[in-house]
Amino acid sequence: MNTQRTNIKCAVVTGAAGFIGSYVAHALLDRNIRVIGIDNVNDYYIPILKQKRLERLGAREGFAFHKADIADYEALKNIEAIAEADIIIHLAAQAGVRYSLENPFAYAASNLVGHLAILELVRHAKNTPRLIYASSSSVYGSSTKAPFSENDEVTHPVSLYAATKRSDELLSESYANLYNLEQIGLRFFTVYGPWGRPDMAYWTFTENILSGKPIRVFNHGDMMRDFTYIDDIVEGVIATALLPASFTPGPPHKIYNIGNNKPERLMHFIEILEREIGRKAIMQMEPMQPGDVPATYADISAISKDYGFTPKTSLETGLRNFVAWYRDFRKTLSVK
Repeated sequence: MNTQRTNIKCAVVTGAAGFIGSYVAHALLDRNIRVIGIDNVNDYYIPILKQKRLERLGAREGFAFHKADIADYEALKNIEAIAEADIIIHLAAQAGVRYSLENPFAYAASNLVGHLAILELVRHAKNTPRLIYASSSSVYGSSTKAPFSENDEVTHPVSLYAATKRSDELLSESYANLYNLEQIGLRFFTVYGPWGRPDMAYWTFTENILSGKPIRVFNHGDMMRDFTYIDDIVEGVIATALLPASFTPGPPHKIYNIGNNKPERLMHFIEILEREIGRKAIMQMEPMQPGDVPATYADISAISKDYGFTPKTSLETGLRNFVAWYRDFRKTLSVK
């Protein structure tokens, strides 16, 4: 793997109170890089989880937090410390496929206006920092071609969330072309692990199995996901941020899949959880949900070639770590 760039002293991480954002912030601090964290700490899921992530970051030297909405460009401009950033890692977004069916305007504000605001920040910043931003495997829609390649056509999103993420990629391509801004978009594939998101299946399944409640199994269990452990994801994010870029001739913008490259069947995923928890799940079989897709599968050859990305964590190990963490976290909430 190439040597880290030596001029990186300060980074902005949007979504710093979020799952991936908090881990990335810790990884940067571990490398003695100052971190300016930005998050609006909304109530999409339990705020106490975001607060505890921020508490852990706040205890570390070199971390500064600013509560702000990324869609509020004027508020972002008033955060003077951003001007010092050598890199911006933009992970803030309104997440979730199913929630987009209920709250479409939240996605337009955060994912579209918010991404544009970050692009404008980069455009006018004195250091012209490299921008790393979060896209999603959802842009591949219901494609049956496997594995999903960055060269595949992605013109048929099956959810509003996917449409906003693909729009972000197009906005970034235009800014790279117009203003020569270095950008790398990362299409994440089902990230999981300790300190994760309560709206994700691994969390809700664990919570319900422990509580003796049914779990909702969509498409009658006939689904596959390229589950990717958080430590592996962070390794890839940090590499794209800190190592020399590998741009082809043309605008300095590249998109990479970042996943485990090993899709797992949903029923196998449930079996592992049952084993780790020590209880059988009560399964409520349901049809496919609108906006959902039957399978995801990442071709990671490009990011592996350019940045040495190699996921190492098995699903068994990752879920064991999550269940152990969740049991402890559950106690702090006094959940019976």
